[in-house]
Amino acid sequence: MSVSPDIVAELAPTGVLRAGINMSNFLLVTSKTASGDPVGVSPDMAAEVARRLGVPLKLVPYKSPGELGDDAEKNIWDIGNIGAEPQRAKTIAFTAAYCEIESTYLVPAGSPIQSIADVDKPGIRISVTGRSAYGLWLENNIKQATLVRTDTLDASLEKFVAEKLEVLAGLRPRLIDDVKKLPGARILDGQFSAVQQAIGTPKKNVKAAPWLAAFVEEAKRTGFVKGLIEKHKANGLSVAPLA
Repeated sequence: MSVSPDIVAELAPTGVLRAGINMSNFLLVTSKTASGDPVGVSPDMAAEVARRLGVPLKLVPYKSPGELGDDAEKNIWDIGNIGAEPQRAKTIAFTAAYCEIESTYLVPAGSPIQSIADVDKPGIRISVTGRSAYGLWLENNIKQATLVRTDTLDASLEKFVAEKLEVLAGLRPRLIDDVKKLPGARILDGQFSAVQQAIGTPKKNVKAAPWLAAFVEEAKRTGFVKGLIEKHKANGLSVAPLA
């Protein structure tokens, strides 16, 4: 299917599709090539967008989703594969999610906390990676507990242990790894949110945004996203519902 020249001009103004990739999500970027380029579901989604536009792809890696979001209006990337959150939507036009990841809590050995509902209480300190999609969700929704923010996933675990915090927030697949290092620790049942992984483009791209949205729905409906999850063995990712 041919793509309108107006859409190609918006998404690849330099003649190349520059795709911002969040390197900190180990489910979406599962490895790197010998030259250091990211490999995984997220880069493959970007590659398919470039293929349909008929332009080359340049991956622009970021250490964190927050840094990727900060560059939305700096003409550094044309699409950004990132969790869709209200704060980011001020500068980025998002598709619906193409996949999602359960976010939940881990508590230490002996904790009286038994459920998700027990966490948002006075005196509860939650270790969380600041500016992650689930961290932004907690900022918007936690009313009584205290968020203790760190810069990285590893730092979040370290602070949780070192300062004997009551709760560690994270993506369930990562917490499954973390709980093995913490004798007696437990992961709570259920989720406080699901991190919605979407494709964003700067808000100025008013013609391209609907095209990207339609692409994502087609990729979910036809099994393309499911195939990428299976290809990269991204256990813990699920295909998001159709919008």
